[in-house]
Amino acid sequence: MYSYSDFDAAFVRARVAQFTQQVERRLDGSLTEEEFRPLRLMNGLYLQLHAYMLRVAIPYGTLNPNQMRQLAHIAETWDKGYGHFTTRQNIQFNWPKLPDVPAILGALADVEMHAIQTSGNTVRNVTADHFAGAAADEIEDPRPYAELLRQWSTDHPEFQFLPRKFKIAITGSPNDRAVTRAHDIGLRMVRNAAGESGFEVLVGGGLGRTPMIGRVVRDFLPVQDLLPYVESVLSVYNTLGRRDNKYKARIKITVHETGKEEISRMIEERFAEIRPLFGGADQALLSDIRAAFAPPAFRNAPVDGYNAFYAADPVFRAWADTNLSAHRNDQYAIVTISVKAHGQTPGDATADQMRLMADLAERYGHGDLRISHEQNVILPHVHKSDLPAVHAALSQLGLATANVGLISDIIACPGMDYCALATARSIPIATQIATRFDELKLEHEIGPLKIKISGCINACGHHHVGHIGILGLDRAGVENYQITLGGDGTENAVIGEKTGPGFAYDEIIPAIERIVLAYLALRESAEETFLDAYRRLGMEPFKDALYTNEGSRDAA
Repeated sequence: MYSYSDFDAAFVRARVAQFTQQVERRLDGSLTEEEFRPLRLMNGLYLQLHAYMLRVAIPYGTLNPNQMRQLAHIAETWDKGYGHFTTRQNIQFNWPKLPDVPAILGALADVEMHAIQTSGNTVRNVTADHFAGAAADEIEDPRPYAELLRQWSTDHPEFQFLPRKFKIAITGSPNDRAVTRAHDIGLRMVRNAAGESGFEVLVGGGLGRTPMIGRVVRDFLPVQDLLPYVESVLSVYNTLGRRDNKYKARIKITVHETGKEEISRMIEERFAEIRPLFGGADQALLSDIRAAFAPPAFRNAPVDGYNAFYAADPVFRAWADTNLSAHRNDQYAIVTISVKAHGQTPGDATADQMRLMADLAERYGHGDLRISHEQNVILPHVHKSDLPAVHAALSQLGLATANVGLISDIIACPGMDYCALATARSIPIATQIATRFDELKLEHEIGPLKIKISGCINACGHHHVGHIGILGLDRAGVENYQITLGGDGTENAVIGEKTGPGFAYDEIIPAIERIVLAYLALRESAEETFLDAYRRLGMEPFKDALYTNEGSRDAA
């Protein structure tokens, strides 16, 4: 993985020193909260419902064991002993005290981490496929390009005060695990007729109050043109993007109001101007970056022991069937560690759990960890012969739940338990759904099913692209939960369809149960997933199950 250059290290240390002085001035009253607000947001510090929250960048979701251990140390020393992994592949600490934040940032700098550009109207943390560099279906590891974008966008003078925040996602696989179509810019690696790698470029995706799927503005962009083209997109947006209405300031609205054809023309025109200015410096930098992402030295060893263990141990077999994915090396597997034991807060990991995952990565995983946008942790390179030992160790700290991709593997924002913007609770809904279907012992029978929950219209829980999406709203001071069905965040991305009136807090779990039981009754076979069944049948049978069953709900 990438290690800081001298410039990187000096830049981050300078920002820590600068923010330390700003915190001191806020504490002694030299700065008002209004004056301090833009300064703290530039350094990832939010003022939430009950306390400050620090959002730490994990670029393209990649961590080494020392960094994970430092996050555990921060959680234990300056927070309440845990951290929260987010849908932006970041980690949030929900309870830091303002006087301690400079020390936290200093501790992050010690392990080549920071919180810069995790907030504000700028280019946010660049996200990527969490299986990058390991997946069997991968065209090319996208992380060198993500790192190139990170370096280019950090403190870029032209793009620090955009009309609104800006998010970029990149995947190197045809099977999109990075939700690229729901980002301001989505980059999907493809090959042209000559077999050369390049990017399909999508612009104008996004969720929130006006969800939209990104539009393809380039079918094939050569890799050497990545930076000038992305800069062209941002330059056009920075010129056209609305600043008079924050609800219409995202690039998705700019694309919608201007039109795809005109936006594409303007981007290409700007690209023709910008491209000659790069002069190859970006390619020299990319060459250096690529060397940092060389594959690990994979071990060549028999896998007979794994096969025997798999056949003999049903608990291990259930975990292997759900939590392992195909690796490009047949002797290896990609391990997804579920940070979603039934009844636990999705994405929360304790300091002890973080240390264990760091130890496992160091001992069995070639020193590599990933955070997924689905709020789980990945060991991308584990030899199959080591999987029984990994599973046994995970079991000791509640990290071996066999539920990845199943109904309890829920994405949920912090909701009204933490967030000042939230209008309803998300976490209790997620934990109750997981607990209920664990009680019913239906999880594995149901099969693949993605539930995503947001506690407000900002859609941090990606509910629009959930197979079942849940949006918590405030209706006259009462929590009300709207359900959408049929969403998809893959290469076939689509926004879910609203079922109808919402449900009260105490009605939403039975409502989800009715939908799922209807699916089990309607599916053609155990191989037909919920999403496949919905696409075949449409909304009506699920809507009937929701609203016409006896005792279903009071009108909302």
